[in-house]
Amino acid sequence: MGYNTYYIITLTERVNKLINLSSGNHQLPTPQIFLRRCLIALFDLLFLNLSFVAVCGLKYNLSGIFNLLIGRAWYASLIYLAVLTFFGLYNSMWEYAGLHELLRCLCAVVTSTLLTYGVDSICRNLSLFNQRSEVLPDTGISISVYFFAALLTFFLSGFLRIFYRSLRSMRSMISNRHNTKRHRIMIIGAGDTGITIYRELEQKGFSTGKPVVFVDDDPNKQGRRVGFVPVRGSSDRIPELANRYDVDEIILAVPSMSSQRRGELLKIAMETGCKLKTSLSFEEITENPASEGAVRNVEIADLLARPEIKLNPAVCSYLKGQTVMVTGGGGSIGSELCTQVARYSPKRIIIFDNYENNAFLLKGKLDRHYKGKVEFIIRIGSIQDSKRLREVMKEFKPTVLFHAAAHKHVPLMEESPCEAVKNNVFGTYNVANAAVDCGVKKVVTLSTDKAVNPTNVMGASKRVTELIIQYFERKNTSTHFAAVRFGNVLGSNGSVIPIFKEQIESGGPVIVTHKDITRYFMTIPEAAQLVCQAGGLSRGGEIFVLDMGEPVSITSLAEKLIRLSGYTPYVDIKIEFSGLRPGEKLYEELTLSEEEGDMQLTANNKIFVLPPIDFDTKKLEQGIKALRHVNDDNVRELLRDLVPNFHESEASSQ
Repeated sequence: MGYNTYYIITLTERVNKLINLSSGNHQLPTPQIFLRRCLIALFDLLFLNLSFVAVCGLKYNLSGIFNLLIGRAWYASLIYLAVLTFFGLYNSMWEYAGLHELLRCLCAVVTSTLLTYGVDSICRNLSLFNQRSEVLPDTGISISVYFFAALLTFFLSGFLRIFYRSLRSMRSMISNRHNTKRHRIMIIGAGDTGITIYRELEQKGFSTGKPVVFVDDDPNKQGRRVGFVPVRGSSDRIPELANRYDVDEIILAVPSMSSQRRGELLKIAMETGCKLKTSLSFEEITENPASEGAVRNVEIADLLARPEIKLNPAVCSYLKGQTVMVTGGGGSIGSELCTQVARYSPKRIIIFDNYENNAFLLKGKLDRHYKGKVEFIIRIGSIQDSKRLREVMKEFKPTVLFHAAAHKHVPLMEESPCEAVKNNVFGTYNVANAAVDCGVKKVVTLSTDKAVNPTNVMGASKRVTELIIQYFERKNTSTHFAAVRFGNVLGSNGSVIPIFKEQIESGGPVIVTHKDITRYFMTIPEAAQLVCQAGGLSRGGEIFVLDMGEPVSITSLAEKLIRLSGYTPYVDIKIEFSGLRPGEKLYEELTLSEEEGDMQLTANNKIFVLPPIDFDTKKLEQGIKALRHVNDDNVRELLRDLVPNFHESEASSQ
C-alpha cells in the first residue's frame, strides 16, 4: 500500500470516527489520562516551534525572523493540535506503538503543515498582518522551510512516542524480572508470524512469557537473532534445544505449513513435555476474524492431522444457486456441512432438525458471516415424521439433500435398539421416499465404518440405510442417491475426545475399554468436505469411502491428551481399562469383503468409490416391512435377516 493510499484511508477513518463520536456517547478520560495527554501536547507544541525556528535559522537570519515566527505561532499551534487530535494521536495506546501509529503521526504532520501553509498564504495575500521582512523574499517563507520543519517535527514527535513506548516496556520488564512464574518460550518459525508473536509478548513486557530461542529449518535464519533471542538449529533439534534453554512452552508459528507437517512437528515437540501452543492457521483466521490472540492451545486434531483433502471446486459447482436441505443440520457434522455447502454459493440452505437450540445458533453464525449472500432457513421436525418431511420439501423444493440425521451412539442404541431402527432405518426410508416424491435431484446420506461387518445394532441399522439408498436408486430414475462412509469424527457430539477431557479435568482416571482398541479418525471439516465432494462425483447408488490413513490407538490417544493437558500419563493421570462394551469391537473396517475387488479411486486421490453390490430387492422390502413390527425381543434377529454379517460381539474384560 502506497503512502498516498494510506493517507487517504487514514483521513477517511478519522472523519468516520468523528461522525460516530458526534452522534453517540463516549467516555471522558480520567484526570490522570487527561494530564498525560496535555503533557504530550505541550511537548508537541515545543517540537513544532523549535523545528520552525531551527530551520528558519539555517535558511534566514535567526534574529530577524524570530519576531515574525512569534506572530504565526498561535494559529500554527492551534492547527497542529487540532489535526493531531483529529487523527487520534492523543488517544493511541503508545505503549503498543508501532509502524501504524507512526504512519498516522506522519499523516497528521503533513496535514497540519499543508493547512498552516494554506492559512499563511491566504493571510499574506489579504495582507492580514505585516509580512514584510528584510530577511524574507516577497513570496514569504519558502515552501522548503515548511517541508524540513515538518520533517523535523515528525521525527521529534515520533521519537517522543516511541521513547514513551520503550520506557513503558522497560518498566514492565524490570517489574517482571523477578517473576519466577514466567514461561520460557520456544517459538518454532522465525518468519513473519513468529516475529509477530514475539512483538506481542514484548509489548506486554514479557509478563506472560519470555521467548528464549527460535527454531527454524531455514539455514539462512539460523545463527541470527530476533531482538535478543537467537535462532538456533532446525526442527529435529527441538528436544535438545528445549532442554538446553530450559523451555516451559513451545509455540508453533508457521500457519502456512501443511496439516501433515504440523502434526509431525507437534509430535516432536510433545517429546519435550512442554506446554504446546500453535498460531492460528489462515483458515481459522478467515473463518473467525474476531479470534482473540494469535495463538491457541494445541488440540488432538492437530496431532492426528493427515494430508489435507484437496477439493476440486468444479466438482462442487453443482451446489451453486441451488436450494439445499440438510437433515440433522444443527448437529456437529450437519452444522459443519451447512458451513461447507455455503462456500459454494447456494441460493438457500434449509436446516432441518428436531433440536431447535443448535439450529438457531448455527443460523445466527452463518447469517453474520454471509450477510445475506446465502439464505438460511430453519425448519423444526423429525425424520420419523414423513408428513413433516413432505411439508418442508414441498415448501422449498430442494434440489440437493444431505441426510445427516441419525442415532450414532453405540452403547445407547444397544440399550434402545428399536429407537435405532425407527430413526436410522425408517427415518432414512422416509427421507428417501419424500425426496423422490418431491423431485429432489441428489440425495447423499452419511454412513459409518461401523456398518461394515457390524457387531452392534447401530452399525447394523446404518448398513440397512446403505441398502435403502441403493434400493431407491434402483427404484427411480429422477433422483440420484449416494452414501458416504467414514470413521470416528473428532469433536463430534459423543466422541471419545470430550469424554477423555472431562475425565482429565476431574483428575482421572481416563477410562479406555481395551488396551489394543483402535479406531479411524477424521476431523469434522474433512467429513463435511467428503460429503460435498461425493454429491458431485455421484452418478447413482455408490458408497464413497475416505482414505482414513492408519487406525489410531485409543490408548495412545488418551496418553497424548493427558500430555497436552500438562500431565504425565500413568503418573499424574491414571489410565484404566474397563473391557469392551456390548457391541464394541477392537478395530473397525471400511469395506466389506465383497466390495474390495470393485473399489476404485476417484479423481480425488483421497476418496474411493464402491459401486453398488447386488442384493435381493424383494428380501429388503420384506425385511423393512417386518421391521415395522419390531420389538426388543426380535429386533436383532430381524436386522440379522437383512444384514447376514451382523454378528454381535461378546464384551470381554481385560
